[in-house]
Amino acid sequence: QVQLVESGGGLVQPGGSLRLSCVASRNVFITPNIMGWYRQVPEKEREFVASMTNNGDANYTASTKDRFIITRDNDKRAVFLQMTDLKPDDSAVYYCYKEFPLITENGRPKRSWGQGTQVTVHT
Repeated sequence: QVQLVESGGGLVQPGGSLRLSCVASRNVFITPNIMGWYRQVPEKEREFVASMTNNGDANYTASTKDRFIITRDNDKRAVFLQMTDLKPDDSAVYYCYKEFPLITENGRPKRSWGQGTQVTVHT
């Protein structure tokens, strides 16, 4: 079980920026692994935002591509999401996750989640 602690959420005006951080608890270094972000709005399903593998391969959803940048610091077991040009539709609870593709649980890759951090984009 990996513990993830997120920070950096808050209230920002449209067009503003926020930087989310997520730090994983210490454990053995297992590769490959993926760290990234999902977000969830009330009454909607949790949706993928961005991810990055331990070797730096990034993936973004179309709605955030070119506005959000995901980075990692593997030594610190951390992942960051630099969000710019934020829009009201970006408002959501953002959840950090860490996934170990080669460690399966119930037939699926093992994934740990943070408790979430609220991002609100509003005038």
